[in-house]
Amino acid sequence: MSLPYLRVSGTPFEQGAAHGEAFAELALHNLNVYFERLALEALLPRERVLEMAGRWLAIASSLDADYVAGLRGLAAGSRLGLTDVAVLNARYELLYSQFGLIGLARQRADGCTAFAVPPSASETGHALIGQNWDWIPDVRGVVIQSTNPDGARSLAFTEAGIFGAKIGLNDAGVGLAINGLTSTTDGWDRHALPLHARCWRVLAARSLDAAVATVAGTPRACSTNFVLGQAGRAPVDVEAAPDTASRVEAQDHPLVHANHFENPSAMGVLEAPSDLRPHSHSRQARLQALLGGGPVSLARARAALADHVGYPDSICFHENPLDPPQERYRTVTSVVMDLDALRLWATDGPPCQDSGQVFSLS
Repeated sequence: MSLPYLRVSGTPFEQGAAHGEAFAELALHNLNVYFERLALEALLPRERVLEMAGRWLAIASSLDADYVAGLRGLAAGSRLGLTDVAVLNARYELLYSQFGLIGLARQRADGCTAFAVPPSASETGHALIGQNWDWIPDVRGVVIQSTNPDGARSLAFTEAGIFGAKIGLNDAGVGLAINGLTSTTDGWDRHALPLHARCWRVLAARSLDAAVATVAGTPRACSTNFVLGQAGRAPVDVEAAPDTASRVEAQDHPLVHANHFENPSAMGVLEAPSDLRPHSHSRQARLQALLGGGPVSLARARAALADHVGYPDSICFHENPLDPPQERYRTVTSVVMDLDALRLWATDGPPCQDSGQVFSLS
């Protein structure tokens, strides 16, 4: 198995157009997957989804013209309608705000286990960051290397049809991993920079401090956890609810995060109900134990992400056949990055089934 890989360059519109042209079939596939999931799991019919995406696009246009130029390029390259592209890029806000709104206690979108290792705890003295991205099994991902007009470069995993980046690093040694969170104040129509635009901005940041400011400096529409790192620096974790954020720095030990707020009451956050939240706590504790007790190597980090304790709700997350098909999730990709060497290792599917590929910016 292998992840599709593409190099793009130029303005946001040009990068989006190249993405859309190269991955038009995969983007259309993902769009159909999301229309089906939004209808079956989030109870949103196609017409309502398109209406919401149009309003989301208007908000995004008022907040980040460059990001929306990338969406327009993606629409032109893929020959999808701009509102269809907006559906793909708004899918986090649409799904996660709906999870909280209708109280999907059995929703299984609680996957994703992320980590960051400071130089002092790494076998090589390099900063490491990575995660398992647990999501809808049929969603297709790609790896994109981008070069901006100013020469700045990034390398990241994203979904076909979603502009920019989701999990990756840049040539300043800044790295990003994310975890989905839910709170009762999440709302797709809040006037706030969308998640995927924020991720794109993080991977344009030239320092860890600038990346943290991109996450925490303005209100958000929906809750997300951001694991942020930079070569030579201790990593920072930011739990970001719509109106509040909590920051933790790990100086001498690995930082690990899953899909729950560490102390929601202290932040004034009420988490949306989920009877699967104990699995998030278990995965986080298990990964913390696997990365503790001595210097962490790339091989050790990769092996930890393939761990099956608690299967199927393990770090290496697998579909549960007892769940309805529209509620099944699994690890779609496993990513480990060396922020000093500017290298990214990623799998196409669960890490227990794929040895992965290595991509490099250096």
